[in-house]
Amino acid sequence: MNNPFQNKPWYKFILNKYIVVTLFFVVWMLFLDNYSYLDHRLLNKEVNELEDNKTYYQDEIKKDKNQIKKFKNPAEIEKYAREKYFMKKDNEDIYIIEFEGDTIENNK
Repeated sequence: MNNPFQNKPWYKFILNKYIVVTLFFVVWMLFLDNYSYLDHRLLNKEVNELEDNKTYYQDEIKKDKNQIKKFKNPAEIEKYAREKYFMKKDNEDIYIIEFEGDTIENNK
């Protein structure tokens, strides 16, 4: 039985032992190795996400440090407590006014 492609130049090129070994090596490195290209892509994506998280948290730390600097003044602490926690002095009354668009409606 003769192979009909045996005398074709592309067939001889593909069956060259160097080409076969090189092809095997490339497939191994791209898909099967512990340090494969696919794993590197996933790790690079994860690194990018972590760097984004790092910048976000650094910005939050800066905001918190500014807030701490503000709270060294007792008047700022009182203002924050009144606005955030609706605290009041003994001789005051507080009225909380909610507008129509401010509340979340429960759909039941």
